Amino acid sequence: MRRVKVGVIGLGFIGPVHIEALRRTGLAEVVAVCAAKSEYESAKKKAAEMGVPKVYEDYTQLLADPEIESVHICTPNNLHYQIAKEALLGGKHVVCEKPLALELEQCDELIALSKKMGKVCAVNFNMRAYPVVQQVKSMIANGDLGEIFSVNGSYTQDWMLLDTDYSWRVDPKFTGDTRTVADIGSHWFDMMEYICGMRVNAVCADFATFYKVRKRPLKPVETYSGKLLEPGDYEEIPIKTEDYSSILFHMGEKVHGTCTTCQTMAGRKNRLYFEIAGSKAMVAWDSEECEKLWIGHRDRPNESLINDASLMYREAGAYTSYPGGHAEGFPDSMKHHMMRIYDDILNASGASHATFEDGKRELEICSAVYQSVIGQKWVEL
Repeated sequence: MRRVKVGVIGLGFIGPVHIEALRRTGLAEVVAVCAAKSEYESAKKKAAEMGVPKVYEDYTQLLADPEIESVHICTPNNLHYQIAKEALLGGKHVVCEKPLALELEQCDELIALSKKMGKVCAVNFNMRAYPVVQQVKSMIANGDLGEIFSVNGSYTQDWMLLDTDYSWRVDPKFTGDTRTVADIGSHWFDMMEYICGMRVNAVCADFATFYKVRKRPLKPVETYSGKLLEPGDYEEIPIKTEDYSSILFHMGEKVHGTCTTCQTMAGRKNRLYFEIAGSKAMVAWDSEECEKLWIGHRDRPNESLINDASLMYREAGAYTSYPGGHAEGFPDSMKHHMMRIYDDILNASGASHATFEDGKRELEICSAVYQSVIGQKWVEL
């Protein structure tokens, strides 16, 4: 079987995750990576550890490589648009981390360019690809929950709990106007619209920044890694992006909902949670216990469904690789999302995966949330 030759730009936390997932698909071969010039030596070390033959210190060098057919963009947010544009103009397929861009006009330009160039273009909303999440999608589509009344949930983490926790993600110059909403809330809203088959049409939001000043390390510290620096190894930086958000929203014609995003909740490592209540039943799912789906009933005992293709809808079972009882988690969601992207690249299958249009949609929601906070009012989409 032919494998698509891939180049990955960015080797922070998520870049190596992409590389691992791509290898597990059997549909792609990572032949090159690229990191910033200042990180070139560490990039060479990582590439050697991962068995990637080529290392570039400038993304334009990677894009000029004629062997590379598809490019994965795993850089800070402010670089996504320009790299995606140049990759498309160079005739490459593109898989981009969210957000697709920092401005809606840039998203429109990339969508138009992707159609003109005839390339498969995806945004990595991999959280859709958990088997149990797919089961909920099928249950809603088949009317198992009845009419949907409410959608509530959160996406919470603790990696920014201390004032010495720092990342480029706190700087609007790199991330845009929002942090927790764009970084993790985007996954939550993408998932809810995707599985419910409805769109958010109005939002009312509140932000909080618990640390007005954070201490930036003067030495490199990767995302999610342990912080082992001394007091003198920091400088104080004022913070303008939110540590916390609470969002009221309306979805479809009748659905009401709430969403909380936060990166300062002790003990919550990476928890996307939702509960969807309907006129017949209710479901709840927690990504930190991703194998389980709670199903609530009024007139009979509640249920707990464990990820098992033989017990789920066929469409959901297609997102499993192992028999029930063999846990599949975050790396598997990455694999299954990449499998569908690369099936589309190889076979023009139109396989279900998050597209540039989905990337634009999440920027629309994030922008409306931010405008709601600034104006202290409901904002319609």
